[in-house]
Amino acid sequence: MEANTSLISKTAEMIKILGLSTYEAQAFAALVYHGVANADTIADTAGIPRTSAYKIMESLVKRGFAKETDGRPRMYKPEDMNKIKNEYIDNINKLFDELKELQDLLPSKGEPQLIYTIYGRSKVMAKIAEMIDLSDKEIYISTPRIRDIRTELKKNIENAIKRGVHIIFVTPPNKRVPPNTEVHRKEGLIATDIASDGTRALLSGPDLDACGYTDNPALALHVYQFINMMINNEAFKL
Repeated sequence: MEANTSLISKTAEMIKILGLSTYEAQAFAALVYHGVANADTIADTAGIPRTSAYKIMESLVKRGFAKETDGRPRMYKPEDMNKIKNEYIDNINKLFDELKELQDLLPSKGEPQLIYTIYGRSKVMAKIAEMIDLSDKEIYISTPRIRDIRTELKKNIENAIKRGVHIIFVTPPNKRVPPNTEVHRKEGLIATDIASDGTRALLSGPDLDACGYTDNPALALHVYQFINMMINNEAFKL
């Protein structure tokens, strides 16, 4: 039976909300369509390069979306859907429980919950530049838009490094980062999250055209912990 490529593509787009890369989402949708298949069949159905198919399938296995069989050729099948669903529901519930605790904690400590909303790409980039310029010790930048930041804020980054600021990037594989910076590779990044010196934080959407900014240390700490969770926890799926 010929694969319904339009349905698979549509499903793959929805699957990306789970944090999978484009190729991972396409491969998983194709795997669900077949039920069981080898990497070459998945590649042909999903329209992804055969040379990348095994790596993509291994990533899906590692992230809990697929299971592999012994023997040759190696075959793959989807993980139980209820198991995947329940793990994501648990992770989301934990995240919102932590956010609720944070929301309840700040008023009791008498600290203002100040988050500024900034609209317009040029203004968002200017705020990121300001955060880099104000950094004294370290700044974490988790973003899929590394090219924009690397090229447009080159001078700000270079000056920060000269001041001795430790710059840590979290960005997808095969993306160039500025020299003399630390880098951690993560697939499936959507938003841009930045934490500076434990006192300032910024969260922006995929297109860097709007963001939330805070200089509240408690809120900034939460963003810092979130970024470090991505760096240190390979099973982190949010």
